[in-house]
Amino acid sequence: MSSTDVHNEAEDSGPSGYAAARLRLLTEGAQSGPPRRAALSRLTDEWLTGLFAAGSEGLRGASLIAVGGYGRGELSPRSDLDLLLLHDGGDPKAVAALADRIWYPVWDLGLSLDHSVRTPGEARKTAGEDLKVQLGLLDARHIAGDLGLTAGLRTAVLADWRNQAPKRLPELQELCSERAERQGELQYLLEPDLKEARGGLRDATALRAVAASWLADAPREGLDDARRRLLDVRDALHLATGRATDRLALQEQDQVAAELGLLDADTLLRQVYEAARTISYASDVTWREVGRVLRSRAVRPRLRAMLGGTKPVAERSPLAEGVVEQDGEVVLARAARPERDPVLPLRAAAAAAQAGLPLSLHAVRRMASVARPLPTPWPAEAREQLVTLLGSGRPTVEVWEALEAEGLITRLLPDWERVRCRPQRNAVHLWTVDRHLIETAVRASEFTRRVHRPDLLLVAALLHDIGKGWPGDHSVAGEIIARDVAARIGFDREDVAVLATLVRHHLLLVDTATRRDLEDPATVRSVADAVGSQGTLELLHALTEADALATGPAAWSSWRGSLVADLVKRVSAVLAGDAPDEPEAAAPTAEQERLAIEALATGSPVLSLRAQTEPPAEDQQPADPEPLGVELLIAVPDQPGVLPAVAGVLAVHRLTVRTAELRALDLPDGVEGAVLLLDWRVAAEYGSLPQAARLRADLVRALDGSLDIAGRLAERDAAYPRRRGVVAPPARVTVASAASRHATVIEVRAQDAPGLLHRIGRALDDAKVRVRSMHVSTLGANAVDAFYVTGPEGAPLPGEEAASVARKLEETLRG
Repeated sequence: MSSTDVHNEAEDSGPSGYAAARLRLLTEGAQSGPPRRAALSRLTDEWLTGLFAAGSEGLRGASLIAVGGYGRGELSPRSDLDLLLLHDGGDPKAVAALADRIWYPVWDLGLSLDHSVRTPGEARKTAGEDLKVQLGLLDARHIAGDLGLTAGLRTAVLADWRNQAPKRLPELQELCSERAERQGELQYLLEPDLKEARGGLRDATALRAVAASWLADAPREGLDDARRRLLDVRDALHLATGRATDRLALQEQDQVAAELGLLDADTLLRQVYEAARTISYASDVTWREVGRVLRSRAVRPRLRAMLGGTKPVAERSPLAEGVVEQDGEVVLARAARPERDPVLPLRAAAAAAQAGLPLSLHAVRRMASVARPLPTPWPAEAREQLVTLLGSGRPTVEVWEALEAEGLITRLLPDWERVRCRPQRNAVHLWTVDRHLIETAVRASEFTRRVHRPDLLLVAALLHDIGKGWPGDHSVAGEIIARDVAARIGFDREDVAVLATLVRHHLLLVDTATRRDLEDPATVRSVADAVGSQGTLELLHALTEADALATGPAAWSSWRGSLVADLVKRVSAVLAGDAPDEPEAAAPTAEQERLAIEALATGSPVLSLRAQTEPPAEDQQPADPEPLGVELLIAVPDQPGVLPAVAGVLAVHRLTVRTAELRALDLPDGVEGAVLLLDWRVAAEYGSLPQAARLRADLVRALDGSLDIAGRLAERDAAYPRRRGVVAPPARVTVASAASRHATVIEVRAQDAPGLLHRIGRALDDAKVRVRSMHVSTLGANAVDAFYVTGPEGAPLPGEEAASVARKLEETLRG
């Protein structure tokens, strides 16, 4: 059916005809994007025009007006109808009757309606009091009735807006800032609100309002396309869900991508992020210009009076060769020749970041349009300016985004294109890949006094995840790219090798420190072999911390930092040639020794609970510790089943395990017997922690078999089933070859869930292996655990047997 047939059907059949024509338009698939939104708006106009005509016989001085998104002719499948019934006040009863004749048919069809009935004076008064009403009226569009009445209101509203712009625009900016604070940034969120988040459709509408004020205008290039793309995604989301929603939830992304003909959900998110980035950058530039204009208007009359009526000359302060500051922005000097100076973009960016000032849009666009490409390898000045830019701290982010918005970053670093706007589907990560790399450089800038080669640290921070744009292990791919980039930007062969090592092994320290037994010489020696030198170790230590801090709060803590520092100290000793060949047993603390002796004397578990907090960071006050939960210290006579028993009891009591370690304790001479020490950090899932006496009593019952942990957990799951959200990737269990000479290391990566550690412990017990030590950590929703296991005689498992245990454990966790 053609669009003409659709409209004829709506006119012929009244409300039911409109409903059928609307459904056909949305489901036929012949039109999509702007044509479908415009067709839906026209179809709705015709239907409402019929309703208005039928209800307004004999009534003069009234008109029906579309406002907001409907006023712009951009109806999405489930959009509200924003309508204003405007009248001259001559016949209030007739107007009320007309309103009923229009509103009720809309409601009867189940359409959402935002409506008002006002005279022109009332509409202007309300707009003056309510900024959101005024924004809606800026897009007012006549549908039916008295065209002159509508035109008069539009003219008056626009005049009011322009006259009041110096007062209203700061209000609008504050409204946008508050919304961004609540909703976050669209370009980084895994489940973004397409309308409300920063860089979304609300901000695009705000930019239209600024342009309508004639006070300032947004950068136009790419803005309409970005807005259209977000509207297309919202249309597909409405059709996929059947609801009027603007939140792009994870479970709907594949279907929305398919609706839009995209490859997958990652492609969808990347397009959304690119659009949001365009709108966000345009917003930054526009609001900066609004502020400049308003400041200029406030100062100009006083200056003119002082200068006898002559026009003041803007001050220009030099910042670097060819770069000056003017009106709070970094601009090009009048003598600058970007077409002859290929280093100028990096020099200007470094100067801006060092001064903490934004790069002007005009300067960036001029450099992007005429600057020549840098030669290969880069001249030393270009490399130094890049390092200066990366080491400037927080201002680096805004300057980098300005360069990226005009395509200068991918021109300087072509490999950047593969990570630009690339989503990271991991709750631990706050940022897209490209923004994470810049955040890591910002964090690394705080550590440049800790290392002998801050330039290598900053460039490694920029490149450490550059391989995430390629298939396979991103560290392996990143090493290859890092070699190429480092050589291209002018580092010598030795520095290139160091940067490649840093990128290849940027996860080595934190992975080893949290998942390996640091008392095992094989662990420390393997890290020393990979790192190779004290200088590289120093850089890798700083990069590890910067990377984790730039990832998100779940990726770093003082506890992790202490583990990494301990590993670095041991590796440094190996590199210096004075490390012990065999492990020296760590002496138990007085409390650990007391609990162990008591456990041996009583033949049963002994435990203590103690609140734990993170020590404050260097820049924090001592009164601001970071809560970590509670330390649970348990001593148990060595026996089978300890791990599943302890883990099961904690799960029954709804205690979340944040970190966990298990090891055999060496006791003083003269004390016979073997004791397992479990040092765990836990937090209550709900409510307060149980008393230590209850935990101990249940642990005793679990060890003697009288407490049915599996049954208790199954009953609870049946009574309170967990909500089904995103389907997590299946668990993965691997054997880490050559990780230890004393035990077999089995690694488990799985979705964290109540009872996970209990299931792992039972599976290992069923396999008749002993857990010699373990290192458990939780990163967001992901559990990453390492278990050092031996056979009954205390020797590492043969290769085939280890692989069999890993397979069975993986089957258990996936079942």
